[in-house]
Amino acid sequence: MRRWTELHFQSHDGARLFYRHTRSEGTSRGAIVLLHRGHEHSGRMLHVADELGLPDFDVFAWDARGHGKSPGPRGYSPSFAHSVRDLDAFVAHLGEAHGVRPADIAVVAQSVGAVLAATWVHDYAPAIRALVLAAPAFKVKLYVPFARPGLKLLQRLRGEFFVQSYVKARFLTHDAERIASFEADPEITRAISVNVLLGLYEAAERVVADARAITVPTQVLISGADWVVHHGPQHRFYENLGAPVKERLVLPGFFHDTLGESERAVPIAAIRRFLTERFAEPLEVPSLLAADLSGHTRDEADRLATPLRPLSPRGLYWAGQRASIAAGALLSEGMALGRRTGFDSGSTLDYVYRNEPRGRGPLGRMADRAYLESIGWRGIRVRKRHIEELLRLAIAELAAAGRPVRIVDIAAGHGRYVLDAIEGAAGRPERILLRDYSALNVDAGRALIGERGLADIAAFEFGNAFDGEDLAGLLPRPTLALVSGLYELFPDNRMIRASLGGLARATEPGGYLIYTNQPWHPQIELIARALTSHRDGAAWVMRRRTQGEMDQLVAAAGFDKLTQRIDPWGIFTVSLARRRAD
Repeated sequence: MRRWTELHFQSHDGARLFYRHTRSEGTSRGAIVLLHRGHEHSGRMLHVADELGLPDFDVFAWDARGHGKSPGPRGYSPSFAHSVRDLDAFVAHLGEAHGVRPADIAVVAQSVGAVLAATWVHDYAPAIRALVLAAPAFKVKLYVPFARPGLKLLQRLRGEFFVQSYVKARFLTHDAERIASFEADPEITRAISVNVLLGLYEAAERVVADARAITVPTQVLISGADWVVHHGPQHRFYENLGAPVKERLVLPGFFHDTLGESERAVPIAAIRRFLTERFAEPLEVPSLLAADLSGHTRDEADRLATPLRPLSPRGLYWAGQRASIAAGALLSEGMALGRRTGFDSGSTLDYVYRNEPRGRGPLGRMADRAYLESIGWRGIRVRKRHIEELLRLAIAELAAAGRPVRIVDIAAGHGRYVLDAIEGAAGRPERILLRDYSALNVDAGRALIGERGLADIAAFEFGNAFDGEDLAGLLPRPTLALVSGLYELFPDNRMIRASLGGLARATEPGGYLIYTNQPWHPQIELIARALTSHRDGAAWVMRRRTQGEMDQLVAAAGFDKLTQRIDPWGIFTVSLARRRAD
């Protein structure tokens, strides 16, 4: 029996979450992070550490927010994405407090914890050693017809509420001792907040569909007689996985508590072998630098760029969508602006940021409100908040180190998010240089600088964000570089590498880079088939970059990623990196 120490860590929002730690015997080969099921807590995962029999590994087990000894109403989190970020904060804490690098971490997770882990690996792209998912709850069996639409409707009508668990212990495991302990455990969470449940479904669908983005060596354990979750999404996830090393083990007769079943020695032995093999080999992260030439996102972009037959059902459908947008532009100012300047233009983004519905009469404003509330534009506004947050964080770090704050944004649009961010920053920058290739954006940005009374420290000039030599010659050298919403519009990684290389040469060592990415978009076909870009009205076809690909491009240029933000829908990320010393 391993001896456990009870500890806490401060998560991203200041909450003190509980976890347990047991040290290795002698020199540690690595660390195993255990994530419990949705209704349980770390105490019910401790037997896994004993039964794995890997004494040369540290083991950590947390109580997720709203569970066990962690704070918050039982079963509650502000969102599923909030809990995913908790996990990212936990792993960061393990590095700071225990010296554990991501490359030395294996995550063993069960049920809801497995979806949490898979979403984290998909969205944040940590270079961990291995991932083990036991009975991942990608699709919970709700048994009530139309339960999910009904829950969404009730949430709109009632706001937040809790869904009571229907699961009985006898449907989780055949192990009589585990059944008794589950029924008697006062720390079992008997309910889950509806926002977490619905967020779980949405994240799971996205991660299953886009599992090609996951390249971490992964083992999936599927309980053959699971009463709680569906098997289909588990198999699709495995088949879609982009990991070069992956395993699937189907366990006939097993109920949902895979790692607590009476015959759990079988999956435990499989996990032990899988982890031993992974740590016996050096960590090899597949290179994604040429993902623009071959890979699933290139294939997707090629399909979207291929014209449809005009009289085919899909061709007629998307022609109808384009006609609908053209009609909407007669009423909605936002849609009219998008058609005039491009739906990806700086002018459109500035309009979305302002979020003030305008149009011809009440009907026009109603249409504009619906346009501004589309999932993509909501994500864009969250991205703006995240850019401002990380700008202020980087400014504070530079100020604390006694370094000058010299900001450059190489494709600023109108520059609104930069100028908004410095209003709440800890100190006034020495210099702000905003650049853009568009005369319209430069003129609008200069006007905004004048309105804010910042002409003494801020300037807006023409500039090519992909001219590496031009960027490398920026003087004085910036200490904080920003590139937002640009690289997502261009599929060619050679252009991105030229831009990042120039920025790296310009930025002082120890300076910061803030960069954005779009690893996922639920409306990517709508965008490609119905919206026009700023490039002479051409179709707006985007090639998604996985977060792993984008992070590798940044690392290859000479920056080390420090932290990341992502919206609740997994669409847009904003990351902060530091320039390595030459």
